[in-house]
Amino acid sequence: MAIKKYIADKDNTITNAYQLDISTRGTGSNMGASDILEVFSIYGQQTLTSSADTGSVELSRALLQFPVSTISADRTANTIPGSGSVNFYLRMFNARHSEQLPKSFTVNVLAVSQSWEEGTGLDMEGYTDKTKDNIAGSNWMNAGSTISKATLVDAIDISGHASGDKFTMTVPAVAGGDGVTYTFLFDTTTNVNNDTGANTFGISRQIPVDDGALRDALIDAINGVANSAVKYGNADTGAGSTLAAGTIGLTAKAGTGAYTVTLTMDDTGSAGNVANVLNAVTNFAEGSKLTVTAFTGGDGPWATVGGHYHSSSYTAGQTMPNYTHTFSEGHEDVELDITAMVEEWIATTQTNYGLGVFLTASYEGYVSNSNGLDDGPILHNPDGQKKSFYTKRFFSRSSEFFFKKPAIEARWDSRTKDQRGTFYYSSSLAPAADNLNTIYLYNYVRGELKNIPAVGTGPILVSIYSGSADDTVPSGSKLALSVGGDVASAGDFNITGGFVSTGIYSCSFAFTGSSTLKTIYDVWHKDDVEYNTGSIRPKTLSSPNYNQYDQYVSKITNLKPKYIKNEQARFRVFARPRNYSPNIYSVASTDIEVTIIPSASFEVLRMVDE
Repeated sequence: MAIKKYIADKDNTITNAYQLDISTRGTGSNMGASDILEVFSIYGQQTLTSSADTGSVELSRALLQFPVSTISADRTANTIPGSGSVNFYLRMFNARHSEQLPKSFTVNVLAVSQSWEEGTGLDMEGYTDKTKDNIAGSNWMNAGSTISKATLVDAIDISGHASGDKFTMTVPAVAGGDGVTYTFLFDTTTNVNNDTGANTFGISRQIPVDDGALRDALIDAINGVANSAVKYGNADTGAGSTLAAGTIGLTAKAGTGAYTVTLTMDDTGSAGNVANVLNAVTNFAEGSKLTVTAFTGGDGPWATVGGHYHSSSYTAGQTMPNYTHTFSEGHEDVELDITAMVEEWIATTQTNYGLGVFLTASYEGYVSNSNGLDDGPILHNPDGQKKSFYTKRFFSRSSEFFFKKPAIEARWDSRTKDQRGTFYYSSSLAPAADNLNTIYLYNYVRGELKNIPAVGTGPILVSIYSGSADDTVPSGSKLALSVGGDVASAGDFNITGGFVSTGIYSCSFAFTGSSTLKTIYDVWHKDDVEYNTGSIRPKTLSSPNYNQYDQYVSKITNLKPKYIKNEQARFRVFARPRNYSPNIYSVASTDIEVTIIPSASFEVLRMVDE
């Protein structure tokens, strides 16, 4: 199995825990440069004086982001396999500490849904490294230091308007609006006054002196300013009827064009970066007279305090998967398969903003606010627990311990199991799958693997021959083959091999023949051009009358004292039976045979820190 690690390229811990005075919350603190990530919930350290009916809750959450663009580039370069042939694991490593360690708890691992800044804070005790809304870094309240409102420039163009033209405007609650759909009707004064539709603004085309004044009337209607050309509800034009300013959730102003209107969300933050706020009903062409794309530029506050995450149920290609990880003893590392999440990022169906690791709602502290809403930095959580889970710590990407840094590990089966040295005749002792033997062709050109020009990545044919009288070269005609593997029909004389990777081809087949054949020869060719001739010494399967349990001694024959971090090393492993006892006769007369191990694993351990 191959493993390629992608270390986090930013991480941070955000918290609403109390500072050392046990009265001021550290919601503005940043810990982006700390060598530790921390997750906890503290219950009941203070009694809340707000609408909450419970003791205080203090939470800490970890944010991490990984270089998905590098993962995607490696896939394009065939460094890692395509989707379906590789798994991605989140690896986070426990950091031992002297504080209390919780047991039997579960954390969420959810994709973050908006961009955030890492920051340079260090203080994880007093929470004194604050961003102050202008220093780079995320915290419990803000995702970044740039505090701005989402805007849609030239969202509405009234030029060329006609009687009966109509569009709607809906600002969702998540973006700071009231979620109500408002209708804007442009018509004659009489028709406008006769329209009594709910949540409808009527704008007279006759009262304004020109299109510029009509545009201003629309701006006033949106902003809750009285205008003689505008009516709302049952009142007529000129009655000064308005909707209270700020009710809709956005503000209008003159756009860059003579008759355009630019819209800006009232609330700051990326939550305002929503689409389809405007929708055409009559004659407002979407795309030219009415912009339905997303507002942009909203930044700063989290859409939800404590970080905003993808938490809806997973639909491939549309939403993001949700994961949980359970700790039994508390000191365990994280090894979690997040393949679906990474594949969504690679496919760009969702933007990579990293992931958050924090206690699930049932393990974070209990808070039940009377209005059912979050109370400032305190999350409404009626499903929480009235006890603490303090504290789980992980090494961050700033850690001095390279192998403890949080990472995504790409894992795939990279084995090339060439069975030329363990080739067996077909036998009734083995199932059909185990009667297949796979052999490979490695096309090295000046020491480098290259595709065969005439074959490329296409099929290549392989034929099997018996040996000459002295058993040194192939002779006679091609041998007929049994069906199975890359042999399509019984009696075929060619095996249809295929491309494996650059310069490597393989084929699989079963061989039924006389055990008197000591050597068979595989000839790789296309049409009349032969590329390579190899030799195989088939073995015969046998069934011993005792339970075989073999132990082996192994040695890496080309081991070096040190390796470069980015080096791709290849180990040559010699193996022999453990109880092999050579004597002077066997050493003098024969070579020690290498035992081919079908499958083995190894682990690299660091013995000591220098």
